[in-house]
Amino acid sequence: MTGEASEIVLSKKDLREVTAFAAACAEGALGIFEADQPDDSRPRDAVGAAWEFARGGERGKSLRDTASAALKAAKDAGTPAAREAAWAAMSAAGAAYLHPLAKATQVKHILGAAAYAARAAELVAGDDRSVGPAHLRPAVRRVTPVVVDVLRRFPAPPAGGGRVGELIRMLDADLRSLTFASAEDAADDRGGRSSSCRRRG
Repeated sequence: MTGEASEIVLSKKDLREVTAFAAACAEGALGIFEADQPDDSRPRDAVGAAWEFARGGERGKSLRDTASAALKAAKDAGTPAAREAAWAAMSAAGAAYLHPLAKATQVKHILGAAAYAARAAELVAGDDRSVGPAHLRPAVRRVTPVVVDVLRRFPAPPAGGGRVGELIRMLDADLRSLTFASAEDAADDRGGRSSSCRRRG
């Protein structure tokens, strides 16, 4: 039937690498949430569950429950920045559930944690829009060839989504423009960061 999204093959290794990337991005924003809600561990628990899956655990109740709890923590946050940081944590746990469908909206499962964390940093800086792009640069440095390969299987992200949508599109463009020194990088990279990536052109 026309209009249906085609299916994309995603291995468990693909999902683990995407989730590790999202967890690393969200982890940096936990301090923003905890400065506002020091006794609330829900976002940190969600990032921890994401790391557990990324490091060999299975998808299951812990990921779903901690993602849901982080979403509730966002609703309880006392500041917009803390809310965005909690959403980053929720997105990290949710990255494990990237759907194998060629839909532009699925890109948020890959890049949402980084974008929410960048938005949280902007809000902490008084809504300074120069902070977000700078906050995304470490994400570009830490991305692995596998994550970039997975991203390129999906269409570019859609328009809209407010400032977080803008940050997703910025990061998406930067990551799609990367090249790596050799095809073996995708198979051999295990460190969460590639020193051999560069932008195309």
